[in-house]
Amino acid sequence: MMQTTIGRRGALLGAAAAVSTFAIGGRAFAQTAPVVFGALPPLTGAGGPYGPAMLRAMQGVVEAANSAGGIKGRQIRLAFEDDQTNPDAGVRGARKLIDVDRVQALMGTWASSVTTAVAPLCWENRVPLFTVSGADSITLLPHQGHIFRTQPNSRLQIETATKWLLGKGARRVFHMAAQSPFAQSSQDVMTEVMRAGGGAVSGYVVYERDKTAFRSEVDTIMRSRSDTVMLNGYLPDVTILLRELYRAGFDGRRFTFAYAAPASVFGTLPNEVTNGLTTFQPSPDLNSPAFTRLKAAFGSTEVDPYSAQVHDHATMAILAAAQGGDATGTVIRDNVRKICQGDGEKVDNVTDGLRLIAAGRAVNFEGASGPCEFDERGDIRGTKFRYEVAEGGAYRVLELV
Repeated sequence: MMQTTIGRRGALLGAAAAVSTFAIGGRAFAQTAPVVFGALPPLTGAGGPYGPAMLRAMQGVVEAANSAGGIKGRQIRLAFEDDQTNPDAGVRGARKLIDVDRVQALMGTWASSVTTAVAPLCWENRVPLFTVSGADSITLLPHQGHIFRTQPNSRLQIETATKWLLGKGARRVFHMAAQSPFAQSSQDVMTEVMRAGGGAVSGYVVYERDKTAFRSEVDTIMRSRSDTVMLNGYLPDVTILLRELYRAGFDGRRFTFAYAAPASVFGTLPNEVTNGLTTFQPSPDLNSPAFTRLKAAFGSTEVDPYSAQVHDHATMAILAAAQGGDATGTVIRDNVRKICQGDGEKVDNVTDGLRLIAAGRAVNFEGASGPCEFDERGDIRGTKFRYEVAEGGAYRVLELV
C-alpha cells in the first residue's frame, strides 16, 4: 500500500520547477522533483489501533509544509507502507520505500521488533529512522547516528513504572512478558528497582504472542502470592490474560502499558473484567500549542502519544532538510539536533520553522510530544508519564508526572 501527499501548490510547480534554483549558503538548491519521505506505521496487526492516526498526523505536517511552499520551494511527497506490526512485512515495506520510492527519511516504526529489523536498511542506505519503539537495544545498534527515538527507552519506562508501583504499595510483582526485544531488559530493570525498593519480582514468564490461552501461566500467578501482575504484552494477548485472571479470581493490581489495553478493550471485555486495570504511558505535552492544534485537527479521534511523536518526526525531518539546504538523508541526520536543541527561537510548528529558517534564523523546535532533545545515542532525554485506571468502561487519569 502506498499513498502520496502533495500540497495544493504542487500542480503549479510544473516545468519551471525543473530549472529554477535557490542559493543557500553559496550552494545551489535545485527546485526539481518533490522531496520524498517515508512512513512505516502499523496499520494492521497488534499496532493497528494506532497506525492510522499516526499516518494521519504525518500527512497533516506534510500538507502544512507544502502549503507554506515546501522545502525551499520543493514540494514534499509522503509514501507509506503498512508494517503490519511484523518484522518481515516491515522489511519488505522499508525496502520498497528506500529502493523504489527513494525516501530521504523513514518515520513511524512502532514495534521494537520491526524497528530492529528495519534499522540496518536505514543506516546502510543513509536514511535517518525516526521511531517510537522503546527497546533499549535499538539505539545500541551501530546506526552511525541515523536513529532518533522520541519514545523513552524501555529502561526509563520500566524504571519509572516500577518506582510508581512501589510508591503505591506493591511488594511482590509478577512479570508476564510477551516474547519481544525488551522482555529480558524489562525484567532486569524491574528486578533491580524492586529489590532496591524493598520488594521483589515474584515470578517471570515469557510467552509467545500468538497464544490463545494462558491457564497454566495464570495458575502460576495465583500460586505466587503476588499483589501485582505486570502485563508486558500487546492488545490481543493482554485481552486474553485479563479475562483469565478475572475468571481465576485474581484480586491484586493489574498493570500494563497503555498500548496493550487502549480504550478499544472496553468493546471486547465487560466492565467487571477491566475495572481497576491501571495503565501507564509516556504523555504528550498536553499544554503545548502543537498538541492543541493536533487535537483540534483530529476532532473526535484521540491524540495518543504515538500520533504526537510522529507529528514531530515529520516536522523534524522537514526542518532539518531546510536547515541543511539539501534533502539528502545525511544532511537530515546531521541537522536534526540543530533545529530541535540549542539557543534558537522556539517554534512549535513546521510553517513557522520553515519561515524562520528561510530568513536565516536559528530555530529550536518543541512539538506535540514535548521538547525533542536527543542524547548521543539518539534517545530522547526525558518525558512525562500518564497513569490511568479503568472504571465503568472508560479510563480516568490518576496522575501525570
